[in-house]
Amino acid sequence: MTFALKRAQQTSAATTTSLPDVQEKVAAIIADIRARGDEAVREHSARFDKWEPESFRLSQAQIDEIMARVPEQVIADIRFVQQQVRGFAEKQLESMREIEVETLPGVHLGQKHIPVAAAGAYVPGGRYPLLASAHMTILTAKAAGVPRVIASTPPIRGEIPDATVAAMHLAGADEIYLLGGVQAVVSMALGTETIDPVDMLAGPGNAFVAEAKRQLFGEIGIDLFAGPTEVLVVADDSADPFVVAVDLLSQAEHGPDSPAVLITTSEELGRKAIEHIDALLPEMPTRDNAEPAWRDHGEVHVVDDLDEAYRLADTYASEHVQILTERPREALEKMRNYGALFLGEGTCVSYGDKVIGTNHVLPTRGAARYTGGLWVGKYLKTVTYQEVTDPAASAELGEICGRAARVELFEGHARSGDVRAAKHGTADLPWAPDALTRP
Repeated sequence: MTFALKRAQQTSAATTTSLPDVQEKVAAIIADIRARGDEAVREHSARFDKWEPESFRLSQAQIDEIMARVPEQVIADIRFVQQQVRGFAEKQLESMREIEVETLPGVHLGQKHIPVAAAGAYVPGGRYPLLASAHMTILTAKAAGVPRVIASTPPIRGEIPDATVAAMHLAGADEIYLLGGVQAVVSMALGTETIDPVDMLAGPGNAFVAEAKRQLFGEIGIDLFAGPTEVLVVADDSADPFVVAVDLLSQAEHGPDSPAVLITTSEELGRKAIEHIDALLPEMPTRDNAEPAWRDHGEVHVVDDLDEAYRLADTYASEHVQILTERPREALEKMRNYGALFLGEGTCVSYGDKVIGTNHVLPTRGAARYTGGLWVGKYLKTVTYQEVTDPAASAELGEICGRAARVELFEGHARSGDVRAAKHGTADLPWAPDALTRP
């Protein structure tokens, strides 16, 4: 029997469409920048961020000055984290084989991976300098072999976020812009007089940034559609309820609409976790986000056994799924819908967000049912090629192609096959003028 100790009070976080006013405002900004370029970008930056420097792009001298201001320990930590992210991304790239096979005598089929020519990385700012997003977007693109990676982050209360810029620079960004929000995303996507456009965009952001990416998709590529951060914990009676509570709140602080869900086989653990959350929230520095997130979107469900827990968890297709059970690796076989899986008490979602090396740009709002998160493969176009070097094989394929195409009423396609069946074999061309038939 499954029952809830706590249900979500609101369900808006699960919606897959943007609010009409967000759609309209974003569409207006896109149209304005498309029409007026840099002039519009400057006006929107001044309006939203109170930021209008002579150039939004940081010069090398400015970057050097910023780097000198960042404490040595911060630089060392950035280098450590980036080493983890780069190392895992490179191993992912190694797993992607380029192949060529001979399927018939003289028929060669292959695939290769080509990096996009240019990628844009949006690194959010706002209240919090999310420098970890620089590792995830810029470094991963560079590991994939993207030759030009540009990156943009907003000023924070009119100030340059030094640590974020340092992370962007150390990750290998070829151009760094101090520009935020929709105007940053649109500038990178469409280009302006001073910014050359990119082929794809990556990186998280607020509802307006997400909507801008949604509206631009198709004109450029994007990593994925992003929504509020989500966490789901599966726990049995071996779990520590205090750890469960802390881990749920660690993700609730992302925003007031961030769902935090616990599915447990132990009613006692569920109740104790709720008690700990209620005790921790009043003194939590980020309670402005965490408190409404837990109040409105927090859930606690009690189930009969772990098989039921995994089945219920899969229906959420949550961005982050943390397994705090006696045998956590069991979830690798039992579950299929998640953005990232965190196994055992020794790890946590915050490790994935900040330090461990896997990418934290992950699917939300149920998208884990059909996609994974950002990785080197997102920056690669897996393309195919084909070559027929044996005349007899070309003739055989030509005859089959002619028949197959005519079943579909594609006469032009059929004739391309006919020509090769005639030139490399013995077929006739009854549809061709006499002067053009095979000698």
